[in-house]
Amino acid sequence: MDIKNKTILVLGGWGLVGNAITRKLVNENPKRIIVTSLRRSEAEEHVSNLKADYPDLPGDFFVPWWGNIFVRYDFKDINRLDLLQSKESRQILISDTMDEMNKEILHESSIYKLLDEHKPDIIIDSINAATGIAYQDVYTTYRTIKKTMQNNPSVDELIEQTEKLFSTLYVPQLIRHIQLLYASMEEFNTQVYLKIGTSGTGGMGLNIPYTHSEEKPSRVLLSKSAVAGAHTLLLFLMGRTPEGPITKEIKPTAAIAWKKIEYGEITKAGKPIDLIDLPIESAVKLEEKFKLHLDEPFPTTGETLKSIFIDTGENGTFSRGEFETITSQGQMEYVTPEEIAQSVIYELKGGNTGHDIINALDNATMEPTYRAGFLQHHAVEKLIELEDRHNKESVAFELLGPPRLSKLLHEINLLRHVALTMKAIVTASAAELSEKMFNLLKENNDLRSEIISIGIPILYPDGKSLLRGNLMKIPPYRGEDELEITQEKIDLWAKDGWVDLREENIILWQKRLKELIEEAETIPDNDTSSLHVRNKRYWNNFEEIDIGKVVSWIFIHEERGLRMKA
Repeated sequence: MDIKNKTILVLGGWGLVGNAITRKLVNENPKRIIVTSLRRSEAEEHVSNLKADYPDLPGDFFVPWWGNIFVRYDFKDINRLDLLQSKESRQILISDTMDEMNKEILHESSIYKLLDEHKPDIIIDSINAATGIAYQDVYTTYRTIKKTMQNNPSVDELIEQTEKLFSTLYVPQLIRHIQLLYASMEEFNTQVYLKIGTSGTGGMGLNIPYTHSEEKPSRVLLSKSAVAGAHTLLLFLMGRTPEGPITKEIKPTAAIAWKKIEYGEITKAGKPIDLIDLPIESAVKLEEKFKLHLDEPFPTTGETLKSIFIDTGENGTFSRGEFETITSQGQMEYVTPEEIAQSVIYELKGGNTGHDIINALDNATMEPTYRAGFLQHHAVEKLIELEDRHNKESVAFELLGPPRLSKLLHEINLLRHVALTMKAIVTASAAELSEKMFNLLKENNDLRSEIISIGIPILYPDGKSLLRGNLMKIPPYRGEDELEITQEKIDLWAKDGWVDLREENIILWQKRLKELIEEAETIPDNDTSSLHVRNKRYWNNFEEIDIGKVVSWIFIHEERGLRMKA
């Protein structure tokens, strides 16, 4: 696509790669570049430097934004550890991550408000999300809970530690981030999303010698790789979503360096390393038990560690020895941020660098085949043959899920029984069809029994009576065994997984089938090209109803569930 005159959001713009990308973008003449970072000082410093380097650009060309995009807007400037120490904020954090997605969670999120404010055409995401999520370290949280449980804890202690565990679970956080990101981009019409990903190990394998513990390879490091892989697969799905943004990911498999080389103060997590000087006689005896934490910290010298270092951005500062080790041939080696930025620009403009992981997965996955498509017809014919031989309909078992699939299949099957053809369903009285379907279920014990036995309740025409079996898929169990009944909830449950015999649902079915018929009838009979699939012949001239075909049409049109790629 053309980058010119586009608003571009660079997530993690202060970082090593984000910095290089921002500068490369300037030559493409975008309308505006939004530069984000976790900390306000970083975002404002970077924008200040950019304005000094490009003084001829408009004053609002570079716009700073700061905060944590993985939490709600009210929490974006609060340290995550501080959020976890507060019971109130901790519970909100858990709810935002673990509860079902809703408008309140979406609209209060940082990412939504950021996109609402700037409405970017293009998002370039150079935040190392895998590191941010995985380095919350669920294993340390587990050990804390294990120790707490061994010490005869109070209920309040157990609740607090359990809430902290929920707050560090990797996959729910990643899934919620993708849900919020996709919903926000869809609402504000973002055209392209390009992610700078990670392999988690700098391109090395399970034999990576750099570890976070005595374990090799460390589970924390492997968690980073696992989150990075899950992230890629979720983006793979986003790239297969019709009408969504064009989705790309470039995944460097080497160390990324560098930002600057100089002499100065060495910092860790933004703080200087205080120097401690102990006399040689202060050694402890290795006898009996070894204390990991001191009762009283040793006094510092008042000085901080200063040395020569190479700054590799968010990956930290390395000594000469460390840098030389990891970038040597046969180790991580390295790639420069400018090379990554060049690939980003090339991909945005429609070029093929060969480095887009999403495209690579598309090309490497095994697609639907001609043979399978050819045999599908024979499989359906055999199923129909066995239905006739055994005088038994094969409608739905609720093993595949979701319950909505089984509900729709049984509803169209009931309509097929009482009206026979699509046009008869469309022209009949909805009240009459509702009554006939109810009478059919009263008389046909086998059909009624099958529906409720697979977990699909039947809502009677009055909308106040429900026939259910021992198993009920909708509403799902969410920790509460009793739920308050409201009309809104009845409508939601009926939509998601109840056979709904109410007149208003029959009217909905008539509307669907009318649209289906009109769609097919707009195709001229003499159009024998390969352009159309669902023509009148596909629908048996509306005389016979193939229930699976009808429900697939609903999933495409109502659920926006069209498969985008072969």
